[in-house]
Amino acid sequence: QVELVESGGGLVQSGGSLRLSCAVSGRTLENYAIGWFRETPGKEREGVSCISTNDDSTWYRESVKGRFTISRDSAKNTVYLQMNNLKPEDTAVYYCAAEWPAIRLERLCRRAEFDSWGQGTQVTVSS
Repeated sequence: QVELVESGGGLVQSGGSLRLSCAVSGRTLENYAIGWFRETPGKEREGVSCISTNDDSTWYRESVKGRFTISRDSAKNTVYLQMNNLKPEDTAVYYCAAEWPAIRLERLCRRAEFDSWGQGTQVTVSS
């Protein structure tokens, strides 16, 4: 069973930056999709960005392209989400998740079709 633990959330002013980390344990991450998702009250959970451990291919939702970067450190079994130029509308609880196998990455990410989820970390962007 895959376990995921997020960290790095916090309060930041508009235009600021945060880096979220997702430490993954329990499995060797071969051919996994690791994704970042966010949720706000009254809205469905939405995919933010995903990465395939198979080929490091990535997907981003349109509203974060050019501002967020997903990356991974295979030695540390950790996936990062660097968030720059944050906006108030980025405020949410951010979750990381894992799914095997990493096929049709965009579809997996858009539909949040992931089996294993972390507990979430709050990101608040003040205007």
